[in-house]
Amino acid sequence: MNTSAIFELFLKNPKVTTDTRNIEKNSIFFALKGANFNGNSFANQAIEQGASAAIVDEKKYENQNKNIFYVDDALFALQDLARAYRNYLKIPFIGLTGSNGKTTTKELIAATLKEKFKVHFTYGNLNNHIGVPLTILSIPDDTEIAVIEMGANHQKEIELLCSIAQPNFGYITNFGKAHLEGFGGYEGVIKGKSELYDYLRNNHRTAFINLQDPIQVEKTEDIDIISFGTESGKYIIAPASSDSDYIAVAVDGVKIQTNLTGSYNFSNISCAIAIGKHFGLSIDEIKNGIEKYTPTNNRSQIIEKEGYKIIMDAYNANPSSMEASLKNFSTFKGTKTVILGDMFELGETSDLEHNNIARLALDYGFEYIYLLGKHFQNTDIQSNNIIKLENKEEFTNYVKSNFKYTDSILIKGSHGMRLDLLSDVL
Repeated sequence: MNTSAIFELFLKNPKVTTDTRNIEKNSIFFALKGANFNGNSFANQAIEQGASAAIVDEKKYENQNKNIFYVDDALFALQDLARAYRNYLKIPFIGLTGSNGKTTTKELIAATLKEKFKVHFTYGNLNNHIGVPLTILSIPDDTEIAVIEMGANHQKEIELLCSIAQPNFGYITNFGKAHLEGFGGYEGVIKGKSELYDYLRNNHRTAFINLQDPIQVEKTEDIDIISFGTESGKYIIAPASSDSDYIAVAVDGVKIQTNLTGSYNFSNISCAIAIGKHFGLSIDEIKNGIEKYTPTNNRSQIIEKEGYKIIMDAYNANPSSMEASLKNFSTFKGTKTVILGDMFELGETSDLEHNNIARLALDYGFEYIYLLGKHFQNTDIQSNNIIKLENKEEFTNYVKSNFKYTDSILIKGSHGMRLDLLSDVL
């Protein structure tokens, strides 16, 4: 079966799934393969559960009488279907990537644009070679703007995702020390993320850029840009005074008080404002959209407890985001504790980067520093207020009799460490 035929099926049954655990009636099931599963073997089950068709890539599972159709590669078929539907949708796509802040920026942009438009945006972290096609194929046909998050941990991945999403506008949040192992170092990160700029350049499309980021400025010299900055640019957005740990910004003489902590979120907020202004939103609409947004996804999320508060930033971590979180946390009033979990995918730089973060936490003078995970166990930084523990389970046992509470507690680590579960422990 070719893409045109699958697309005709999709227009009649516009629901797609790759998992028989969430089959919807009249959906199309794509039989993908993984290291420990073969979706082809579930094709019959998908039909029995109500799928209108199943796409398989092993000939022995084909059964056209049951609407089980064969293609050379089910993943490629899924991606090609997403391309076909993307071309069918005559709406602006905004593509986002970057080392840190992608999801927060995506949600801020969506929250802003929703004040005026019907917006569809990436759910959760469905931002890879499977997630982006699924996101596109879930866009209702009355959507007016789509915001697509694109993640990557190696070269050519953003190039592939751009070929599927075909963004009209693009924004790279920043270039940081994330996925160093897969990208081949920091310069590899810059090259890999800049594949979004390559797409925009080659297709005569537009980049939003933060003038405070010299790499963004350098890499977009020959691209159509829409700029924003604190003192110059098409849109000028400045920090504003705030009476709380949440940050505020000022634009067009109007103060916007956000529900986000961390100066590192300033550029994320600024991008959402710039995009809102570009798409014709009033300053009141922009203010309403941003001020309504409250993070609930373990990213810069403040959780108020009795007598203290937790800054939960445990969805992901790399040296750049870890440094930014520690710097921001150092400005909080009162006594402070940090609970840091291992950072993954750093390759041969792992020991150095974990040592650097442990040293930085010590230099900021936090009352208590907890280092969790095997990588932090290997650090050679020693101090009376540094406690090294193997994992969150060992930390949980430690809390029962030894933990001393402070006014504020920062929890930061890679998602695989599952430090987000510690809010219930404390």
